[in-house]
Amino acid sequence: MRTRFSVLAIAAAIAFTPVEAFSAPQDDLATLMDEIWVAALRESPIFATTVGVRDYDDQVGDISLAAEDRRAVEAQAFLDRLHSIPEAELPLASLTDYGIVERLLSESIEANGFPQRSMLFTTYSGWHQNFAGLASSLPFQTPADFESYLTRLRQYPTINDEAIAISTQAVEGGYTLPCAVLDGYETSISGVIGDDVMQSRFYEPFTRPRPAAVSEVQFARFASEARSIITDVLAPEYRHHLDWYTTTYHPACRQEIGISSQPGGAEYYAFQIRRMTTTDLTAQQIHQIGLDEAARIRTEMEAVATEAGFESREAFIEHLRTDPQYFAETPEELMAATALQAKQIDGLMPTMFATLPRLPYGIRAIPDEIAEGTTTAYYSSGSPETGIAGTYYVNTSLLDQRPLWEIPALSAHEGVPGHHNQIALQQELDLHPIRRNLAFFTAFTEGWGLYAERLGIEMGLYDTPAKNMGRLSYEMWRAARLVVDTGIHAMGWSKERAVAFMRDNTALSDANIDAEVNRYISWPGQALAYKLGELRIRALRARAEAALGERFDVRLFHDAVLGQGSVPLDVLEQQIDVWIAERQAAATN
Repeated sequence: MRTRFSVLAIAAAIAFTPVEAFSAPQDDLATLMDEIWVAALRESPIFATTVGVRDYDDQVGDISLAAEDRRAVEAQAFLDRLHSIPEAELPLASLTDYGIVERLLSESIEANGFPQRSMLFTTYSGWHQNFAGLASSLPFQTPADFESYLTRLRQYPTINDEAIAISTQAVEGGYTLPCAVLDGYETSISGVIGDDVMQSRFYEPFTRPRPAAVSEVQFARFASEARSIITDVLAPEYRHHLDWYTTTYHPACRQEIGISSQPGGAEYYAFQIRRMTTTDLTAQQIHQIGLDEAARIRTEMEAVATEAGFESREAFIEHLRTDPQYFAETPEELMAATALQAKQIDGLMPTMFATLPRLPYGIRAIPDEIAEGTTTAYYSSGSPETGIAGTYYVNTSLLDQRPLWEIPALSAHEGVPGHHNQIALQQELDLHPIRRNLAFFTAFTEGWGLYAERLGIEMGLYDTPAKNMGRLSYEMWRAARLVVDTGIHAMGWSKERAVAFMRDNTALSDANIDAEVNRYISWPGQALAYKLGELRIRALRARAEAALGERFDVRLFHDAVLGQGSVPLDVLEQQIDVWIAERQAAATN
């Protein structure tokens, strides 16, 4: 069997290691983490393939609520074992592992207790879109890779039936998305497989060059099987999904847009705040932070407008939103401008970082069937184990809503020094696989992405008032999220009020604003992570600069922030305090 490493081998090594070898608390913790990792791979077979574990290549996983309950029971057993380990006796290097594993297990158990667990899709993602993107996350180098892919495609009816059953249960319980966010959502289902199956994303592996390890005869056979599966298995399932959505789900959509209007919704939103921000801030505190940040950024925007020769911030923004010079005429032009900007940033990275990732990234257009209703860009991580690069996805729809002056900040966030830089580095760290591959805390990851946009100032990316206003608009966008998300889900805001706040404060286009507000409504709490994470990273940098003075090295500071992977914000603060102390001690020796 071709495998980078085997779960079965890991499990066997755990089973046959002498008990006395694990007498120390840190050894007990290491054993427990290994078992949690094995369980995670078993329960997420597609994820296992992406990290080079090939034991489950014929499986797609069980998404049923019964399986979720079983996983929660297993997580509780793991958590009980974790709590039996004397935390006070652990060495410093193991304390972070302990805290992260405790948080991951506790949050998964708590999340499973909310009835909102039956809400399986948002305007941003869903099971039908996730499965349609399968080809972009799996390896296609050997005949076994293609066989595995086709085997998984054949299992989609099981996933679709289970997801529809769960979502029907959600409908019956009143746990549906608001009507206000569902305009055009059916296209994300109907557009996956069009009249030509060879144009669907499912057929993508057969539009690429044939791998050397696959013969022409094999490749032709695999392609033929794929066409048959797409036509005879997948297309009927997507039609079934669309029919269910239009006849059962959409008629039951909610009129109220805030999650707090649902039974248990206020408690669920409080949980989401804790989970997404890794803080104990209340909705009201976050709302006020957003208002304060918006006021500060607005003052900076007014200064940039004056520099550009406009009498007001509003006049400059109107110019930026409407002048044709700021918009690409074709998708190819937009992609070319994005590629050029990304490559220019690549050349500046060594000035800000001492350590850079080996894994590269590329750019691709967001799939047509979701482009008009989704965000302006997003990042999809790659896999060093399976030879897949990271991907910066760019929205090439509605070109009159995609201004070129947004590209520097957008590219810094999604590519480098933002998401790709941070995530690719994490995948290479000498940490337990849980830390490398499962521990992604939104406040850290998205906070870093927004901090990376600000690094563009030091990298010279915003060399015109338009580009600088684009940066400030993006920062205002994230500040506005604190106001709008909490306004919607904790304070009874309408969608119209949320849209008006975004339009009055940011320079975003109307299409982006509508898509973003729909995202906040359907995905409560996630949008709060960006600004809160960025503020914490900026505060820690200011602390380090003040403490170290001339000895402060921004390249080493960034390595310290990223050097332990994604962590909760309180853990990051502890790590940077230790780094500052070590730098001070080194200077006195």
